[in-house]
Amino acid sequence: MTRQDAALPMTGEPGRPPRESGRGPGRPTRDQIAQRNRELLDTALDLFLERGFEGTTIEAIIDALGMSRRTVYARYGDKITLFKAALQRAIDDWVVPAERLRAAETEDLEETLLGIARLMVANVRTPSGMRLARIANAEVFRMPEIADYLWQGTAQVALAYLGDLFRRRLSPATADDAALAFLLLVVEGAFQTKVWHRMADAELDRQVVYRTRLFLNGAVTAG
Repeated sequence: MTRQDAALPMTGEPGRPPRESGRGPGRPTRDQIAQRNRELLDTALDLFLERGFEGTTIEAIIDALGMSRRTVYARYGDKITLFKAALQRAIDDWVVPAERLRAAETEDLEETLLGIARLMVANVRTPSGMRLARIANAEVFRMPEIADYLWQGTAQVALAYLGDLFRRRLSPATADDAALAFLLLVVEGAFQTKVWHRMADAELDRQVVYRTRLFLNGAVTAG
């Protein structure tokens, strides 16, 4: 196959003779390819959410996006790999980076924990956070591999930071237990309360404050 006959990325259509610069006149740029890939992952995740993992085919994703079959299969190979890549995009949009959590630290531990809790609770309420919660509720019990993937990509990031914080500010011996307790009681608990009870933002924040103080009092006593 000559370079003139090579298929253009994302279209599967024959390419035109390249320019002297080496890039054909209709060939997408690197930024365009990256944008097209983001569209693929967003479309895939939307369909997985709408139809479930089992009810979604790669062909349906391809049809919805109008992308070439060869491009999708060459990039991801199979449905589970595409599913993980789509989840990773949502995770990247959702996870609060450790440096942002660290920026919330102050000399007062309660104030620090309230700042961290508010950041994390706000983030799980974003569209990306809600999509991940829906995926978790729909798939993790049937697909342990996905449950582990989501745990590693989301909770473990927060636990690593929180464990370090509690080793520095509470007790090294109980830091990891405290990190998990804080995540489940304050962040996950407040989020689930919001979802199930549809409470107002002011009430949600009151819950965050109450749960944070409850956690801190227990952690200090247990430590």
